[in-house]
Formats: sequence, C-alpha cells, structure tokens
Amino acid sequence: MGRWWSPASAAVDPRSVQLLLVGVALVATSFYAGTLFGSSASPALVLPPLSRPGLPDSSRSKDAPMFTNRVSLTYRTKPVRVPDHGVDVCPLEYNEYVPCHDVAFISSLKNLDRSRHEDLESICPPREKRLFCLVPPPNDYKIPIRWPTSRDYVWHSNVNHSHLADVKGGQNWVHEKGKLWWFPGGGTHFKHGASEYIERLGNMTTNNTGDLRSAGVVQVLDVGCGVASFSAYLLALDIQTMSFAPKDGHENQIQFAVERGIGAMISVLATKQLPYPGNSFEMVHCSRCRVDWHENDGILLKEVDRLLRPNGYFVYSAPPAYRKDKDFPVIWKKLVNITTAMCWKLIAKHVQTAIWVKPEDESCRQKNADMKLLNICESNDNVLPSWKIPLMNCVRLNKDKSEIQKLHSRPDRLLFYFKSLEMIGVTPARFEKNNEFWKNQVHKYWSLFDVEKTSIRNVMDMNAKYGGFAAALSNDPVWIMNVVPYTMSNTLPVIYDRGLLGSYHDWCEPFSTYPRSYDLLHAFHLISHYESRNEDCLLEDIMLEMDRIIRPQGFIIIRDEKNTLSRIIDLAPKFLWDVSTHMLENEENGTELVLICRKKFWAIV
Repeated sequence: MGRWWSPASAAVDPRSVQLLLVGVALVATSFYAGTLFGSSASPALVLPPLSRPGLPDSSRSKDAPMFTNRVSLTYRTKPVRVPDHGVDVCPLEYNEYVPCHDVAFISSLKNLDRSRHEDLESICPPREKRLFCLVPPPNDYKIPIRWPTSRDYVWHSNVNHSHLADVKGGQNWVHEKGKLWWFPGGGTHFKHGASEYIERLGNMTTNNTGDLRSAGVVQVLDVGCGVASFSAYLLALDIQTMSFAPKDGHENQIQFAVERGIGAMISVLATKQLPYPGNSFEMVHCSRCRVDWHENDGILLKEVDRLLRPNGYFVYSAPPAYRKDKDFPVIWKKLVNITTAMCWKLIAKHVQTAIWVKPEDESCRQKNADMKLLNICESNDNVLPSWKIPLMNCVRLNKDKSEIQKLHSRPDRLLFYFKSLEMIGVTPARFEKNNEFWKNQVHKYWSLFDVEKTSIRNVMDMNAKYGGFAAALSNDPVWIMNVVPYTMSNTLPVIYDRGLLGSYHDWCEPFSTYPRSYDLLHAFHLISHYESRNEDCLLEDIMLEMDRIIRPQGFIIIRDEKNTLSRIIDLAPKFLWDVSTHMLENEENGTELVLICRKKFWAIV
C-alpha cells in the first residue's frame, strides 16, 4: 500500500538521471540492469509471425524454445473453441488491445451522445466481434522496472508512444531519456512538481495549520489523472488515490500510470455513474481534467456529491478559477450557482485552485429542495451497486445520522468493525476470523511464489469480498485494485470504509485497463459464480481476460470448485501458463485445492 516508502528517499535528481542513463547504455542488450531494474527482459518463448512462414532459423533466438500457438486474428465463436495447438496469438499490432474501448468499433456506433462523451465510456462489442486470441507484448518488451524506482522511470519500449512527451513535456508530465521515460512529477497545474502542489492544498484545507492528512483526507478520487503523478506523491502522506482518465487524445496516460506502479483505470465522467460506491472519498480532485462541470445543470458535480463523504473536499484547479478572459467568468458563475444550490461551501481560492466542502448538515439542502432549487434523490438510490447506472440530476440526503460513522485514520481503519459490515450481516467474530485467515494465506502465498516482494507491485483481487486479502498485504510494497462483481453481495462500501480502493465490475466483460497491467491476480471463488450465467460468459472468456491484463511472468491465484480447477489445469498450457497445485487451509478450517498459475514470457519475433 506504500506506507513503507518515502518519496524523498526514492526521488532521483537530474544529475542522477545522467548516471542512470549511462548505466542503461552499458547494458548492451537491455536484458539485465542489476538490482535497480530487478529482472530479465528476455522472453522465455518465441513465436515466428504467421505471415513469414519461411523465417530462417538464424533470425530466431537460439536459446528460446518455440511453441505451437499460431499468430492469427481470431474472433470469439459460439460455442467457444480452443484449438489443440493452443489459443491463437493476436498479430503484433494488437499489443495494446482494450476490448471495450476499441475506437474502431465505437466509432461505428450511431446512437451515442458524443456531446457528453458517451463514446469514451466502456462499450463492449458483441461476442462475435471480440478478439479471442492472446494479446502479445510489443517489440522489445521488458519486465517492468521495480517500485519505487518505477515511480520516476519506466522502459521506453513498454509504452512506445511519444505523444504525451511531445505535448505535455513542458508541464513535466513525462520526458524521453534514451531507453527510459522519466516522470519528473509535474502536471498541467503543477509543472514544478506535485509535492509543492500537495503542500499548497494542505495549507488551503487547514488554513495553513497542517497538511491533507491532518485535514482528514484518506482516499482521493483523481479525475482526469494524466500519468497519475498526483497520486504517486500523495503516498508520502499515506493517502490512497483512485486515479482515472479516459482513453482519448491523451490515449496512453493510464498505460503510463500502471506501468509506473500507480493505481489507475480507464474511465470517464460522461452519462453513467462511476463504478464506485457513494460516500467513499474525502476528496475529489480535478486539475485541468477537461470536464465541463457547468454543463447539463451540473449533473457531473452531483455525481461528485454522491461520491464525496460529508465534509469532503472538491478541489478544482482550472482556468475558470482564476482567469478573467474568454468565457471563463461565465463558467465560474455557473459553477458558483450550482455549488451554492448544493450547499457546498467555498473555503479557499488561491493561485489557480478553488476548494469546496460538501456539507454534513442536510438542513440547507432540504431547504433548497423545498424551494425547488435542488432535486433530492429517492432514499434507496444508493443501495444498488453503481454499475452502468445513468447519472441522476439530484443529490442524496443522509437523513439517518446513525448511518454516518466517524471514520478512523489509516491504518486503524483496516481492522476496525464498521456499520457497513453489520448492514450486510457480517458479525465482529466473522470479520476477525476473516482477517486472520487472509493474514495466514498471504504469508503462504509469498512462500509459494518464491520471489522478492519488490517483483510484485500491481495487484488485483477479482472477487474482493470484505477486502481481507488487500488488508493482509497492507505492509507490502503493493497497491491493490479490489473488484466486487456487481452480481454478488455489495461489499465495496466496506472496502472503502477500511481505507482501501476498488471498483464494481462484471467479469462477463473485459476490465477497463491496458494489457499487461498487473503482476498478480487473485480469483477467490469467482469463476464458478459465472458458470451458470450463459454461454456468452464462460471460463475460457475469463481466462482470456486474465491473460490480457496480467504481465509476463505474473502470477494468477485461483481458488474455486474442484471441477472448475480441473478444467483450468487442462486449459492452462494452451494459454501458455505454468500451473502448480497446492492444498491450503480454507475458511471453514478444512483444506482446499489452490492453483498458482504463472504466465510465460513469450514474444513474436
């Protein structure tokens, strides 16, 4: 979760950059770069492209064995079919394939509200138009640089796009440094570094008496996060950030973020609620996030209101907050009118930033609703998971003060018994037992991996339940995306109450992230949940998505029903996974079979 790390100790000054680049230049094949980079960059398996059947042996690696999977642009069939030679491999040009953010498919759709950016939302093609092949790594892909060095440097060849460096280099988002990308920590409104900007926000929220942590900020939602430097530098304060941005003109910003080892996902504020529960963040942050907050009667600000906890902050760093030219004053006046109607209080306006606070006392909002200045949502609007629900032009009132619980600071939240647990029927004894179970299981996982802990940074729990797995990893150098399937018990509010982060999802669809995003996937009794859904949501589909988002040499832990595990063991070689089986303790004090799969490192050459 990052609490062990201090950015000051990990930062690299410009003079060190030159030394680092010299070191990289000395690594002739870029296969090893010592403990700083921490891993081999050479694929263990190679595959000649199908379009070159006469490829001479001299052009292939002499040390890397061949394998039988074939390069072919293959689509999903019904029923699904996995060839005897193994799952086909997509052609190299599909190395960044994100199925539900496929520009070619979405541009063909006619009935989207592009004025509200509906075309940037997750829109999945029908099964027959989805690829059913393994997404290959790009040419010269290397095992990512380890955290915390990866905060500042990643391999150029892993995200081989220069557009952001060209258009945002002057704002210190990212710079090209030979074989590396260098991230100085800047942003559009903090080009001199996120640390200075974060300190300023702390002063503004505490009237110059403290920092963001003392202002009560534990979890932040960063809207239009860029390469997520704001999130990276908040870790020094032990503040957890859910960062998101659309796959738009700055197309590879989320790819850069996850490559750096920073929690982020593809998403957009457009026509649907974000996939996070209400009352989950102490701060929502927008730094030149390219969101038209003033449009459509402020419906996007009302989504922010849903997500903010009482007394939570909305931080707005954008031209309308300080510029007097063009139409910025008109936009600012609209923002003031909308926020005033919602009873948000403008507590600070300094340099290029304005900060509002969401009220705890609902009397003002009720009064404005009575005056027809504000619409109040139905009381049960926040019961259902926020999954593909249209935005609502209303605010929710916390009428029952007993449901608003004073939250502890981190790390005390991790093990505290919250009312959100009681509301879903989890007793204190069951919660304590669950925490102890996952503490023991994580210890066993590390011993079975037999790798250095710094080789795993990006982790996803695909069926997170109460977040016990993530809590047990809290002292390790990882961040965890806790996913709660929307068809299961709505436990994501519990996860946020514990100071953790996560998202709702439906594993019948691909996740909104780039290929090779995660070092570890954890699937706890997930796949069997979907087996009864329909033939459009099969084991093979979920395994294909796992393969897309896991990094080469990454681990996949699967715990499930015996027949499901047996099928995975049979299919794994066709997905180019190695599998080991283990008997571990289950939650009922018995034992169960656990699979630890590891994706082979292969490449098309």
